[in-house]
Amino acid sequence: MDFFKILYKNRKLALKLGRNDFRNRFANTSLGTIWGFLQPFIFMITYVIVFQYILRSGSSGEYPYVVWFLPGMSMWMYCSDAILTASNSIRNYSYLVKKVVFPVDIIPIISLTSSSFIGIFLMFIAVVVSSIFGFIPNFLNVLYILICALAFIIALTRLTSAITTVVPDFAQLLTIVIQLCMWFTPIVWNLSMIQNQVFVKIFKCMPFTYLVEGFRQAFMENSTIITDENYMFTIVFWVITILIFVWGNRVFKKSKKDFADVL
Repeated sequence: MDFFKILYKNRKLALKLGRNDFRNRFANTSLGTIWGFLQPFIFMITYVIVFQYILRSGSSGEYPYVVWFLPGMSMWMYCSDAILTASNSIRNYSYLVKKVVFPVDIIPIISLTSSSFIGIFLMFIAVVVSSIFGFIPNFLNVLYILICALAFIIALTRLTSAITTVVPDFAQLLTIVIQLCMWFTPIVWNLSMIQNQVFVKIFKCMPFTYLVEGFRQAFMENSTIITDENYMFTIVFWVITILIFVWGNRVFKKSKKDFADVL
């Protein structure tokens, strides 16, 4: 497809601009990019302290709560930050759209690259902490889920970045939807709390649940959502991702000619 050809052709440019984008987020602060890693790290540790030591959630089944929680939260923070920043990226880079002959298709990838620096750091922290507790992740599962996350984020932001550019109010709606998704995704709560198995299956069919549970269960010894019910949830995830990409690609290509006019 044209999108992948453009992305491959401009991969070095996207990576370079992604690094610059990450540095520019914190350019006016004394600590610079350190804030990019420090803020989400403190956020995650705060959740661990509140739920494990204040509310005394203790653990999730046989696993320490910190081992159960950190992988899921790190994946969620990566996905949510990447989706929100990439969705607003074309407006943030409006000068490239209006004044320069630039491959507009890669602009959301620039923001995704920027978010990936923080996301990889948070996942690294999850791996280190879990390893300290004796839970070494299955790195093949980790690699697979990272590929899934990238595919889903690219597919979704192909759609949302186009809509946000044409309809600015959509950015506010998307922020609300992401906030709601956090609480409807088993990040701070466990799927085992749901008694109705029909609802459990519905939740497992949600892409965010697949990513969070898939990354979390890479640290566990039991069967994972990846292989559950003869790979049913894996098939559902990829079907949803492909459909969103096809839809988003069509909307992006149709709207691209109007970007310069609305910015």
